[in-house]
Amino acid sequence: MQKLTRNDLLTLEAYAAERPDFRDRVMRHKQNRIIRLGEHAALFFEDRLTMQYQIQEMLRAERIFEAAGIDEELAAYNPMIPDGSNWKATFMLQYDDEQTRRIRLGELRGIESRVWVQVGSQPRVFAVADEDLERENEEKTSAVHFLRFELPAEMIAALTAGGALEMGIDHPAYRDQVRVSEASRLALIADLDTPN
Repeated sequence: MQKLTRNDLLTLEAYAAERPDFRDRVMRHKQNRIIRLGEHAALFFEDRLTMQYQIQEMLRAERIFEAAGIDEELAAYNPMIPDGSNWKATFMLQYDDEQTRRIRLGELRGIESRVWVQVGSQPRVFAVADEDLERENEEKTSAVHFLRFELPAEMIAALTAGGALEMGIDHPAYRDQVRVSEASRLALIADLDTPN
């Protein structure tokens, strides 16, 4: 998947005019890219469109219009665009109550490396977490992590041949797994370089 450049972005003025329609398009696009893992965890699979939206929103919120500032946003968000052999996702742990969240994040240290994907009978692929910076300390994990699932060629072939896709978490304090819907499976296949 191609990385974004300044030429792919709208000016602040043009984005203001197109924002409602663009936002609706992105929200519809994201629907099949969210995989819930139990009551408190979710994977939000990113791609070129979701990152374009994120950058446009940051430029709008921060009123960034100079080339250097735009380049900084591109450098921050382009790494979240899949490279053809992987999926990239924002992993979120969601607890409404602040005290419960604090306790659970302490219990869930290391969870970001225990998130996996599996196609059919292929071996599970565990996430590579937080390559940009460490988001965990000795007391707790973060509520937000950035994950990469590097998929072997055999797994991509099995997926494109119709193999069932499952995802889950295998952590002593949080276990869950789901079979991904067909709509989500197809949305995620689109992120991969597949044989014609």
